[in-house]
Amino acid sequence: MMAERIYSIDAMRIIAMVFVVLIHTDPFQGLGAYGNMVNFSIKTSARFAVPFFFLTSGYLFARKTSHRDPTEYVTKRVLSITSIYIFGLLVCFPVFFTGDIVRAAVDNQNLVSAGLSTLAGYLSPIELIYYGTSISEVLWFLPALVFSFVFVSLFVRTDNTAYLLPVALGFHGLGLLGSSYTMFVDIPFEIRDALFFGFFYTSLGYGIYSSDWEPTTARSGYYLAATLCFVGLQLAEFYVLGYVVSGETFAQGVYAPSYAITTVFVTGSLFVYLLSRPRLGASTRLPSWGAYAVGIYVAHPAVLAAVRGVSDGLAALGYPIRGTLLWHLILTPVTFFGGLAIYLTAHKLGVIEIGGSHLPNLSRIREYEWNVG
Repeated sequence: MMAERIYSIDAMRIIAMVFVVLIHTDPFQGLGAYGNMVNFSIKTSARFAVPFFFLTSGYLFARKTSHRDPTEYVTKRVLSITSIYIFGLLVCFPVFFTGDIVRAAVDNQNLVSAGLSTLAGYLSPIELIYYGTSISEVLWFLPALVFSFVFVSLFVRTDNTAYLLPVALGFHGLGLLGSSYTMFVDIPFEIRDALFFGFFYTSLGYGIYSSDWEPTTARSGYYLAATLCFVGLQLAEFYVLGYVVSGETFAQGVYAPSYAITTVFVTGSLFVYLLSRPRLGASTRLPSWGAYAVGIYVAHPAVLAAVRGVSDGLAALGYPIRGTLLWHLILTPVTFFGGLAIYLTAHKLGVIEIGGSHLPNLSRIREYEWNVG
């Protein structure tokens, strides 16, 4: 049987989070053709990160419920993820709302009208509850994971798991057509969501565990080699889609769709490699840092928006720092560790509980104030 704790997966959580931040900070983009080329390579290679989180969730879902009714587990996970999502919304709201109001003021708009319009957009039910893009598009992963759990659990509860992966793959194929292969079909609605993306990767993780196949350490080298080969193929696929088909060059910009066909193979082979080396990273602090990944995820959009807002202010004063090499070197670590600082501070103040509920709790806050006092 697989080791009780898979240290390699715990460690990869925080590493994958670094790649998520890299995708959003756009390192070296705009610094000429070579800068765009480096950015393209980074963002393309990093596309495994969010699918990895879905796949891991599906694997743990199957592992935790293999011999019991999944309802209790799914309920707990949905409540936990929802509390994290609400915490993320509360962190992002003041920063993004302030940014919208400042832009309205710069454009000489009526601030009351602009504020009400912004709030109405934030409260759009479909964007807030399902797509998760009402305040920050980055938060889409959390509602998508909730609904992915629900979709998978429906197949489990009705004893139709044999159809789970084929059905999820069908929806994912449509999602790819609507995102990376738009030259073949134009899908007139948002497809970066639970049904077309999260559902498939969560189902894939569920299927890997349910297959009773256990990758062996003896073959881990082959799994790692396969992962590296698939990364190369993914770079080639994105290059063909973004530059060969369109006829554009790196000097004109960076092609960066969310996912492609090879992303499945990169993510899957990497996950199998980690399963084959369950104690990889056990002697480091990376597995324990994995618990902070979700907090960095929900807090870093606010940090990034605030930092970019400061840079816009400096540019208005005649100090355009975004085009400098220093900006591109420090933005990613500032965003990553800024998100971590917010998460740890919220935990220390008793606002949230890492590993527990992320809903603001007055009793925890009072307990913190009592202990400090």
